[in-house]
Amino acid sequence: MRTPCRLPVMATASPHHLWDDHLNTEQQKEELQEQQELLNTLETVALTITLSVVIIMTVFGNLLVMVALCKDRHLRKKKTNYFIVSLAFADLLVALVVMPFAAIELTTGQWRYGEIFCLVRTSLDVLLTTASILHLCCIALDRYYAICCQPLVYRHKMTPLRVAVMLSGCWVIPTFISFLPIMQSWNAIGIEDIIEERRSLSGGSKDTSCVFLVNWPYALICSAVAFYVPLALMILAYQRIYVTAMSHVRQIETLQRAGSAPVAGTSPLITGRSSTSSDPLEHCRLRATTGSSSSDPVPVANSRMRIETKAAKTLAIIMGCFCLCWAPFFITNIVDPFIHYSVPWQLWTAWLWLGYINSGLNPFLYAFLNRAFRRAFLVILCCGDERYTRHGSFSYGNNHRVCSAVTVSGTSMALRLSFLPNRSNSDNGQTILANEAKSQDSLGPL
Repeated sequence: MRTPCRLPVMATASPHHLWDDHLNTEQQKEELQEQQELLNTLETVALTITLSVVIIMTVFGNLLVMVALCKDRHLRKKKTNYFIVSLAFADLLVALVVMPFAAIELTTGQWRYGEIFCLVRTSLDVLLTTASILHLCCIALDRYYAICCQPLVYRHKMTPLRVAVMLSGCWVIPTFISFLPIMQSWNAIGIEDIIEERRSLSGGSKDTSCVFLVNWPYALICSAVAFYVPLALMILAYQRIYVTAMSHVRQIETLQRAGSAPVAGTSPLITGRSSTSSDPLEHCRLRATTGSSSSDPVPVANSRMRIETKAAKTLAIIMGCFCLCWAPFFITNIVDPFIHYSVPWQLWTAWLWLGYINSGLNPFLYAFLNRAFRRAFLVILCCGDERYTRHGSFSYGNNHRVCSAVTVSGTSMALRLSFLPNRSNSDNGQTILANEAKSQDSLGPL
């Protein structure tokens, strides 16, 4: 007898178990969501603190430079310092007008100030950052004329009128690549659809999002005016400054080897300390050297190596900081239109803030490393403490020797020189020193 077939019994979960699984899933989702919100909050707080520190340091540094020039009449005598204070003013406006709105937009992820102010903010961004870069170029050209040309040529080139024209150009030229094209929307010609698509992806309209994209003609022209042309001029100027300064070092050391033989075992020498003051006599000190001759090739070679190393490091720091801060942004600015605007916004933001940081570094590179500026800063911060006030120059009577300082890109390299008693053997040295002393009125920073 055949047993009847039995149907397989399927295990079915009870409603109670299904409800528990659903509750566990919802609870896990809530926990993950809370963790994500906490992480986002911590990231926002850390980002806000970082950006606030950058803004405050930029404001403080540039404001201190401007106050120092206003209070110290010795700083006002140097033509280069007018470029520095105008640079500080441009960087101060970057920190006060541009950075805060960029920081708010970055931390909140929204633009709350409307379409018109978005265009104004973008125009100010381009204007002020370009003005800052052009000031750096003018500082390089000023130092080139001061160090590479004869003093009379420098005085002819850098008249007060020409300084005023150069400063005006630093502010007027950026207007033609900022307010004029941006307010007229010339930068958006041909890419209107892409801009609207970006707005829709960000979930906003014209009033709630601030999208700034540029077509390739504007990208090329703007990048050339704001970065590539100034960069080329700065490289050429600093290269010539370095070569000329090293040539002066070799000439002075040749005179030193020829004319500093010790008499009776002791030879009084004037040794210049590394400094940046415009008064060549202020940093000379009398040092008695016994038992050695400065004509020894080993100390001369070591001195030259130290000077050349210091000059090379200074030029590397200035040009390195400038290129590191701005080159990524302007390279991306040119490449992006040709790759269909595929650069992520996070990368754009990082490069843009790296450029903003350059406005905070400029006071340290062009003023804080300058002894004259540092003295003025100490007087301001220490409420006029007499210990930091400028002392007058001095001389050494009949035994007075001239101490000449050759400044390379703002870094003063003190060069020591002692002349033979025979006047006919030192005429060339006196000429070199006279030319260097006449050029000192332009060698302010660093």
